[in-house]
Amino acid sequence: MQSTTISATLAFLALATPGLAEVTVLGWPGGPEETALRAATEAYNAREGLADADRVELLFTSRDGFYDKLAADLAAGTTAFDAHQIATYSIGRYAPFMTPVDLGPAAATTFGESVLATQQFDGKQFGVPTDLSLHFLYYRSDLIDALLADADAAARYTEIAQEHLGEALTPKAPDEWTWRDWAATALYFTKAVNPDSPTRYGAVLQMKNLLFNIMVFQSLPRAYGGDWTDEAGKVTVDSEAYRTGLDLYKMLYDAGATPPDSTGYEFAEANAAYASGQVATMVQWNAAAAELTDPEKAPTVAAVTATIAPPSGPEGRFTHVHSLGLGLNAAAENKEGAQRFLQWLATPEAMAIYARAGGAPGLTGAALEAVVGERPDLAPLGEYASQYGYVMRGGTSANALAIYQLQAAEFTGYWAGTESLDQALADTTKGMTELLAGK
Repeated sequence: MQSTTISATLAFLALATPGLAEVTVLGWPGGPEETALRAATEAYNAREGLADADRVELLFTSRDGFYDKLAADLAAGTTAFDAHQIATYSIGRYAPFMTPVDLGPAAATTFGESVLATQQFDGKQFGVPTDLSLHFLYYRSDLIDALLADADAAARYTEIAQEHLGEALTPKAPDEWTWRDWAATALYFTKAVNPDSPTRYGAVLQMKNLLFNIMVFQSLPRAYGGDWTDEAGKVTVDSEAYRTGLDLYKMLYDAGATPPDSTGYEFAEANAAYASGQVATMVQWNAAAAELTDPEKAPTVAAVTATIAPPSGPEGRFTHVHSLGLGLNAAAENKEGAQRFLQWLATPEAMAIYARAGGAPGLTGAALEAVVGERPDLAPLGEYASQYGYVMRGGTSANALAIYQLQAAEFTGYWAGTESLDQALADTTKGMTELLAGK
């Protein structure tokens, strides 16, 4: 995939599956987003009286380099797909090659205006927000409850915190955790640090060289006041906030608090590690909740997994937030059919199917009430987004994804020990300065 374009891949798929559908939709590959979109599309295609021109065929490629390949294909005027994946951080980049969509009157009552706004650019609606993405802190409630009730365990916890963090911290309820409390808890539940730990690892960090892993990480430096730039536009990642966050990750990795192959982990690998029952805590996308609290999918941990917003820092509590969605290719050969599909996706009926299949739409009102009994994890999405959500300065710029990719390369290099912290931050500052200047 790295040496081919999305268009070439889709052209091959089109030749391999002729005549299956008139509307082609390029979706986000892997994870619950793909599963949910497949379920919703199957329901759409099964609708009585659906015209052949409205039938939908889904196409998926690789996550690696997805947005760069998509940008190149859209700029080239590809007709390989009619609708395609977009995200809050990429709409400005793709808008010149897209057509705004009309989601119909049901959209506002399905999602609410604040969620719809995550798919808007220049005052126009460019997509239907299928998934609201932010971060939860997942933790084993049985382990934390036992720790809080055991005086001897609490004393050992304090010793570990003093030794590794230089501070005599005491166990607290997860909703009261700072990032240092979380780190102390992760160390306590690590066999390499505490031989009496009931789990092998206290945390699972996603440290693969992948831009989405940096989105998970950056809520930590943000809680210490970190941002991409100051108000004048000067890059400020070489800061005490970023140094604190990067060092905390590396300390936990070096101490064995996360699996040794975490440098190759992203969403799926982190979930698998946590679901094994050998991990006490994890900061992860909200999309994982449907899997990790499902007794069939995660039988070892489902009954004892609880969630809360990420830990706090000196500047407060924060979570990265964005939405994934589907928008309309300006060069689409079946705009009308694609428009009808996107408008249907914006209805409560479609989003109920999508949510029950594992998606994470940001729903409101009756649309939320219809599924919250089966998906209680959807209830805090709007709350966390409004109370703790943030976007870094420059986070919606045309080169935002390139900046995340740059940070991923440099930060993972530091965590893996292939470059120093000073060098990683210097290279990141230089590259970001050029990218934000449009070079």
